Amino acid sequence: MVEVQGATVAEGLANLTERYPDLRKNIFNDEGRVRAFVNIYLNDEDVRYLPEKELTPTSGGDAVSIIPSIAGGC
Repeated sequence: MVEVQGATVAEGLANLTERYPDLRKNIFNDEGRVRAFVNIYLNDEDVRYLPEKELTPTSGGDAVSIIPSIAGGC
């Protein structure tokens, strides 16, 4: 777990990738949007389905999870 500051999910992700620049290419595409195969959750809520998406406000104690999609099979 890593703690970052941010008034919104987007600000938190920006601060995270500023601190750990190698993560940027794994989270964001060339246009600066969250990659299609990366799922972002705010306190167990999928950010894609929240009204304000990445602009959803955060507060102290909120947890933002970054989960890459997993595909595969036999």
